[in-house]
Amino acid sequence: LKITESISPSFLEIHNDSHLHAHHKAMQDSTSRETHFRVYITSAAFTGKFQPARHRMVYSLLKEEMAKEGGIHALQLRTRTPEEEEQSKEKEQ
Repeated sequence: LKITESISPSFLEIHNDSHLHAHHKAMQDSTSRETHFRVYITSAAFTGKFQPARHRMVYSLLKEEMAKEGGIHALQLRTRTPEEEEQSKEKEQ
């Protein structure tokens, strides 16, 4: 919801990969089952920004979820503009 409201993505896909990391030592005492996510975002809000700035935008939106005990431990991001997404689709064809 925070991502949708803030950067109005034309595409948003969220994968909960927590089950793949539950056995890691860092997760042994975690009470949460939602700690690791892959997030694919396409938004015009990323236009003119390099990847680090785009990632900072998303991290700042989710700072509370990442800071709280048992919150998000790892966040893998793919951030693209609509034009970059279109170019990627054209390359796949």
